[in-house]
Amino acid sequence: MAEKLEPVKVLYCGVCSLPAEYCEFGPDFARCKPWLVENAPDLYPDLLKEANEKAASSVSDKLQSVGISSGGADGAQSSAQTGGTSKKEEVKRLPGGKLKKKERLEVIIEKVVRNKRKCITIVKGLELFGIKLSDASKKLGKKFATGASVVKGPTEKEQIDVQGDIIYDIVEFITDTWPDVPERSIFFIEDGKKVQAG
Repeated sequence: MAEKLEPVKVLYCGVCSLPAEYCEFGPDFARCKPWLVENAPDLYPDLLKEANEKAASSVSDKLQSVGISSGGADGAQSSAQTGGTSKKEEVKRLPGGKLKKKERLEVIIEKVVRNKRKCITIVKGLELFGIKLSDASKKLGKKFATGASVVKGPTEKEQIDVQGDIIYDIVEFITDTWPDVPERSIFFIEDGKKVQAG
């Protein structure tokens, strides 16, 4: 007589509702990871190992961020009491441990030639001084009687494209219209090099 088969019990993910074996092929595996570590650690042993490493690294980061000063124990004065300037700066870190650079407050003006005769003047960085780019593009278009628009540049940051070669007239206009933008923070890009205006 043939052996009676038992039905297979399938564990479904509580996040994406796929069978747990197929979560890695689902729409958002990153959201499923904590649930899988808790409910199906045998299916993904690498996730369990990864979770343990993350917990250990977060504990070590917390321990490194806590500083112990020896100023009061041996009677010596700390640098804060003596008026020292050893103030610890807060540094933001990106994933992977890289340091995040602070954006410098500068306006960069660049001239791009298309079809060997048509020029576009690109203005980057006005938003760092609190200027709305849509208003700035309207003012530039009216002043120079040309087309000006806000577009996303290659670095996914917004910039103003102005039709025509107005690279040397634009500095005076920017400093007159927006006094918050000092002339020393306006730069030209010429032959791939950054040159200070003025």
